[in-house]
Formats: sequence, C-alpha cells, structure tokens
Amino acid sequence: MWGWRSVSVAMLCIALSGAWPALAAEPVGQAVVIKTQVTGQSGPIEVDTRVHRNERIKTSQSGLGQFLFRDGTKLAVGWGSSVVIDKYVFDDSQSVKKLTIRAAKGTFRWVSGNSNSSAYQILTPAGTIGVRGTAFDFYVGPDGTTAIVLLNGAARFCGPGGCRQLQQRCDCVVAKPNGDMSAARRVDPSILATLGNQRALPFLSGNQRLAGGIGMLGGCNMASVAPERKDRTRPPPAVAPAPQRQDPPQRQAEPQKERPNKPDKPHHDRPHHDRPHHDKPHHDKPDRPDKHDGHGRHDDDGKPGNHGLDHRGHERHHNRDRDHDNDRNRDRGQNFNRGR
Repeated sequence: MWGWRSVSVAMLCIALSGAWPALAAEPVGQAVVIKTQVTGQSGPIEVDTRVHRNERIKTSQSGLGQFLFRDGTKLAVGWGSSVVIDKYVFDDSQSVKKLTIRAAKGTFRWVSGNSNSSAYQILTPAGTIGVRGTAFDFYVGPDGTTAIVLLNGAARFCGPGGCRQLQQRCDCVVAKPNGDMSAARRVDPSILATLGNQRALPFLSGNQRLAGGIGMLGGCNMASVAPERKDRTRPPPAVAPAPQRQDPPQRQAEPQKERPNKPDKPHHDRPHHDRPHHDKPHHDKPDRPDKHDGHGRHDDDGKPGNHGLDHRGHERHHNRDRDHDNDRNRDRGQNFNRGR
C-alpha cells in the first residue's frame, strides 16, 4: 500500500516539475530584426522567435537583435552584448507592472512602451537607470563602466557615487562600479576614448544601423566617428576601385603636358605670316599720297590715271598750235604769190 502511495507521489512531483518550466518560460516579446548571430536560452534566435522571461540573449561580435515587448517597449541589442530579461509582470491593460532587464555587457538602445515609467528599470554593473518615458542608448564595458546617452524624454542614473539627471537630448553620463561618475554633459566623439572602445555606441556613430522607427533616433554629432569594423567585408574591395577611378584623370593629364607645345607652332609661323603684312604697307604707302596729289595715280584695273590724261591733253594742245602755225605760213605763202 505504501508502495503505491510512493509511486503516486513520485508521479505527481514529475507532473509538477514538468509544469513549472512551462510557467517559467512565459513569452514576453519577440524578435523583429536579427542580423548575423543572436542566441537565446534554447539556441539561435530568428525573426519572429519569441523571447521569454529570465532568458539570456547574446549577440556575436557582429550580431544585432531588435526585440518588441508586449507593451510596445523596444530593445536593440548590439554586437558583443549579453542581457537578461530579469522581471516581467504583465497586466490586462496592454501594459506591464514591472519590466526589469539586467545588462551584463555590450551596447543597447531602449525605447519605452505604453507602461508607466516607474515600471521600467535597467540594471548595470555601475548602477541603475531609471526611465522617465524615454529613449536612450547605453553601453556596458568589460570592466562594468557604463555610459548613458539620452535621446528623448528624461532619465536618471544612480550608483554608489550618487545620482545624475539626464534632461536634455544628447546628455551623457559615464559611471564606474567604484562610484566614480561624471556630470551630465553633451556627448561627443571623445567619449569613445574615455570608454576605451571605438566600437562602443555604434547606433550613434552609424556603424550598426537599426530598422524601423527605433533607427530614426540618435545622431548627436557622433555620425562622423568611423571606427574599424571587424564584421565588415566590404571596405577592402571598396579600396580597390578607388585607384581605378583616378586613372581617367591621369590619362587626361597627359595631353595637358603637350599643350605648351601647341602655341609654339603658331609662334614659329607668325614671322612668316608677318612678312606679307610688312610688305603690304611697303606697296601701299606710295599709292596713298598719289591719291592726294592727283599725279601718277593708277586705277584699279591698272590703266593710267589723270597723269596720262593730262599728258595726252598737252600733246593735243601742242599739235593744235603746230597746225595753226602751218596754216598761218600757208596763208602767208599764198598772199606772197598773189602780190607778185
């Protein structure tokens, strides 16, 4: 009899133990964008894969995952990151009573959903980020150093060294696990040197691009930062075409070297062209004064001008005088004969 009871109790325990993981694996959201490699508790995560409470999400050194929670909260997990969905208490009004995530390392972007701001909490090795209806990026380094950059709304960071308020867009706070914490100031590219990682905050620098509305946030004058990316295979081929594009200008530059020689040809020809130019005034100059003098002028057809006409007139006048003298002598002879 006791044996049957023992078997019944054992079977009941097995049934309860089988039901407990089902309760623990409560889905709280799903993946909407997956790039390269992102893994969860049960293996690789793909688009539309559900994520569960207490599940640890990891990304490879080139991985990227974007997740949407049931209340509309959005979480982007960048490369080399690890985060656990620590607490998730959902109610019936499409909001949560409690949503806590624990970021161990890596880079993230958070956009609050429809729940009250007090329901959200983000834990880091250096302190806690309190959300105030907010969008922000944050980074957790290997040594626990944490940086927060506000993109919208307001946030509060509290650690062993006190609390800092982030109230203006692009405000940034850097905190260490030992309590050291910077004042809130506007972020600039020098923060990457402070964090000792040029790959930190890739969503702001543009080295990792997010999809949808979550990707429209950010900037803060960090887009000029272009650290080397281990996951990029495109830059090496991109360098090869660059010298090829420079070849056409070099070919065009060769004829430019010959251009100084081209003016030399007309320069050598100019004396030959100028010689007839000097000869023209030499022939024309004697003609121009003749036009004014009226002597020795020649017409366009080469016939003699006024000077020839005057010469013929003079001969005609001389002939007339000679004829007149002949007539007079002839009359005198006739009169002489008559008188005899």
